[in-house]
Amino acid sequence: MKTTLLLVAIFGILTWFAPKKRVVFFGDSITQAAVETNGYITVLKNILGKQGKGGAYELIGAGISGNKVPDLQARLKKDVLDRKPELVFIYIGINDVWHFEHPCCKDNGGGTPKAAFEAGLKDIITQVKATGAKVVLCTPTVIGEAKAGTNPQDKMLDDYAAISRRVAAQTGSKLCDLRVSFQEYLRKNNGQNLDKNVLTTDGVHLNDAGNQLVAKQMLAFL
Repeated sequence: MKTTLLLVAIFGILTWFAPKKRVVFFGDSITQAAVETNGYITVLKNILGKQGKGGAYELIGAGISGNKVPDLQARLKKDVLDRKPELVFIYIGINDVWHFEHPCCKDNGGGTPKAAFEAGLKDIITQVKATGAKVVLCTPTVIGEAKAGTNPQDKMLDDYAAISRRVAAQTGSKLCDLRVSFQEYLRKNNGQNLDKNVLTTDGVHLNDAGNQLVAKQMLAFL
């Protein structure tokens, strides 16, 4: 019994001091906020800690407000490649769609055309995988919480999510289909189309429930 306990203790110590698996979360303001108290990266850290795996991972947030795919391409080396991660979550697409209509941006470059969105994702993933790191590509989630298909930008989000799915398949990357997860969750839990079911009142950023939902989906890839 004493020998068993000693071996368990030694294993625990070795695990804690072993090199941590470095994971980078690459995206926009949704990911920028993910390191805050109730953000999805913090939620993931807490879950891993409760599972006794907190010492096995180093979770790094690399989100910047307003970013689209071209912005990620511009800062890929500094914010991802130079950090030498083993795994990269790419969670992007909301601004690429939202900025076509948002007052802040539609007259200043707007969103990202579909061809540029697809080519940019492929470029990012190719460069990440060339370092030996693995990639999890996330589909864009939702803009607005009304019934699926009735939010103003649902059709465009469906198109961009389809591009992400295609790119993941073509590049041999894992796919985290957050759009489907959010749509299914809202169908089950938001029959009254509440404004703050998983999003904040701006209809884009995540509230606590939204962060929990993202963390739950991402956890499966860790």
